[in-house]
Amino acid sequence: MNRPLQIKGLTIRNRIAVPPMVCFHWTDDNGYVCDKNIEHYRALAEGGVGLIIVEATAITKRSRLADTELGIWEDGQIEGLKKIVDVIHAGGAKAFIQLLHAGGNGIDKEADAPSDMVYRKVNNAHEMSKERIRETIDDFVAAALRAEKAGFDGVELHGCHGYLISQFCNSRCNFRTDEYGKNKALFARETLEAIKAACGDDFVVGIRLGAFEPTLEDGLENARFIADCCDFIDASYGGDCDAFAPEGFKCSGAVYGASEIKKILPDMPVFGVHNINSKEDIENALATGIDMVDLGKAHLVDPAFANHVLNGEPYGQCLHCKDYCRWNPWEMADPNKKCPGALKFARPQQ
Repeated sequence: MNRPLQIKGLTIRNRIAVPPMVCFHWTDDNGYVCDKNIEHYRALAEGGVGLIIVEATAITKRSRLADTELGIWEDGQIEGLKKIVDVIHAGGAKAFIQLLHAGGNGIDKEADAPSDMVYRKVNNAHEMSKERIRETIDDFVAAALRAEKAGFDGVELHGCHGYLISQFCNSRCNFRTDEYGKNKALFARETLEAIKAACGDDFVVGIRLGAFEPTLEDGLENARFIADCCDFIDASYGGDCDAFAPEGFKCSGAVYGASEIKKILPDMPVFGVHNINSKEDIENALATGIDMVDLGKAHLVDPAFANHVLNGEPYGQCLHCKDYCRWNPWEMADPNKKCPGALKFARPQQ
């Protein structure tokens, strides 16, 4: 886990990453970075991780998943994002940012989607015309160029968890009969290609892809189709999907999916995620053959988790409660309450 990882010309100091996790309620409707965002990423970078993928950041105001989400839809947002990049780099980590279009699973009540469908029982999503698809690809490109201008080392497209790219990739919500329906990953591929054409050769462009979309076979086919136009695959769960791990597999279904992608794309840097919460979990996940592990909630409990693990020191662990967690999207976390996992970790250190 303490070995560097090379992605194109970028050297990442170890195999531990912080995945994108939206800190809801920190910004407001304008999507601008605030001081809390900066200090959050400063602590994570100083905590020893090799890579930080900044939280899902909306490419347009209509594409948001929440009205308190960071944005990258206008040039005025670059200054704040650059401050995040600067503190991450100062801490010794590399910085990517996740670019999001939430599609039908966002807050837009008349959202864009591959096909007409009702999402979350409230959003009437409408099938995108080819012109609208091209406009959306252009929105992704504009966002990537802003990320590059802010100093990020790369971008990650949000292509899983039931958001727009994931919706295109999944036959349970993509009912199109044109080329975007016949080849479910075409929208993802065209977006990746457009970003790579617009950004410099040294800029890293990857995707968080559903390994099950909806089945593992579908996820593997999608990965094969985009492999020659992306620099890494950060594998997770798809939207409406049939995820699983074989009996006896020591890690989550998402890690299993990542390991299967790695088998068919041995030269592709592949990341794995979900329920990686200890040194043993990290070792088990890397033993499957994947290249990088994403530890989310473990770093919310203990921002220096990576240093503590790498140095053989005690570390904090998530207790999976969510009640006091800044990761809780649906209600304001009570600032007077503290994370039980963090409190448990702090006691022996006093």
